[in-house]
Amino acid sequence: MTTVRTTHLWPELPLAEWKDTYDTLHRWTQIIGKIKLALTPQVNHWWNSTLYVTPHGLTTLAMYYNNRPIQIEFDFISHLLLLETADNPTKTIGLRPYSVAEFYQEVMATLRSLGISITIWTTPVEIPERTPFEQDRKHKSYDPEYAKRFWCILAQTNRVFSEFRSQFVGKDSPVHFFWGAFDLAVTRFSGRPAPMHPGGPNVARFVMLEAYSQEVSRCGFWPGGGAVTAPAFYAYSYPEPPGFKEYSIQPTEAFYHAQMGEFLLPYDVVRTADSPDDVVMAFLQSTYEAAATCGKWNRDALERQTSA
Repeated sequence: MTTVRTTHLWPELPLAEWKDTYDTLHRWTQIIGKIKLALTPQVNHWWNSTLYVTPHGLTTLAMYYNNRPIQIEFDFISHLLLLETADNPTKTIGLRPYSVAEFYQEVMATLRSLGISITIWTTPVEIPERTPFEQDRKHKSYDPEYAKRFWCILAQTNRVFSEFRSQFVGKDSPVHFFWGAFDLAVTRFSGRPAPMHPGGPNVARFVMLEAYSQEVSRCGFWPGGGAVTAPAFYAYSYPEPPGFKEYSIQPTEAFYHAQMGEFLLPYDVVRTADSPDDVVMAFLQSTYEAAATCGKWNRDALERQTSA
């Protein structure tokens, strides 16, 4: 009999067990992400709008309203949303089972109580159900255990991705959380422009044109959805060069998902491995090599050269 190994650092996250919480939390993060989008100057590839992993959850980092700094953070240990400014006590909103509409109204009311009055586009993006936040009373689940498990995985993934990022000296992204697709990602760039992106479902084409204006090799962690029925690490290249999908990658359990157009590594392979870090790093490095080799990147100039 095979013994399943697990640790608290890489907990189980079966999609079916927390799907309702996932759907609700996805929309909550989009509300906070859109607030950040409204309060920050645009940065290339929309990097100004992303969230970042903290010791307790996810944060906007500092934003500014009329020169006043404000930060919003999801705390998945104490299960609070914290709204901090320089000139007021921290305001908190409890994370609990209540609807997207109620969460939206409470967040906006709390901002107004801090003297911050902003308007956001309330239609969710990159998901098929696009009920505006203020009307969404269907999604109202919050399981604190699974929210914490998700954060635990993000925290460890952030650590491994940061190590992977350090090996590249070309243009690359921070390790950040995209609230549109609900994934943690890091991206490397070849330094060449990309062909115009054809666009994607449930997102404006101008968003995709900015996001994919240059050739990329991107990897990330995603809790799953649609054609992917379990959490997974992913990697893809845009544009996808000839030979990419046939390239030999590691570990052996990773595979090319034709419908998604990307390599996938099931999270459970990582979670149950003797060395999860090594498994993730092998996936990241081999899929990057697939993109860089097949795409004829100038690897000598882009990769950190280590001393012998």
